[in-house]
Amino acid sequence: MSEKISEAELVVMEALWERSPLTAADVADRVAAGRDWSVQTVKTLLSRLMAKDIIGADQDGRRFLYRPLVAREEYVASESGRLVNRLFGGRVSPLVAQLASQDQLTAEDIAELEEILKGLKS
Repeated sequence: MSEKISEAELVVMEALWERSPLTAADVADRVAAGRDWSVQTVKTLLSRLMAKDIIGADQDGRRFLYRPLVAREEYVASESGRLVNRLFGGRVSPLVAQLASQDQLTAEDIAELEEILKGLKS
């Protein structure tokens, strides 16, 4: 995925990944909590996402039904890779070391990482 998604666009994408297709009004209803966004603001964000080919729309009478063209997993993989490349030279271990040094890894996180590593070694 070459296009970046802004924080505001990501809020819209999360609504579409959770359930789609949705109208602009449906998206606005889903993202309304904690945001003072009008339907017009949501339509602007939807237009930006369409211009980036991240979502598509099908006409249904006088309204459009929006749907993601990029899976959430694909986006997460792309952004994770971008982060690791930009901040850690493409290496994952310095990222984990940074998180550990900031006490951001719980015992559960460490156990999950150990299981992942065991699976990779098999």
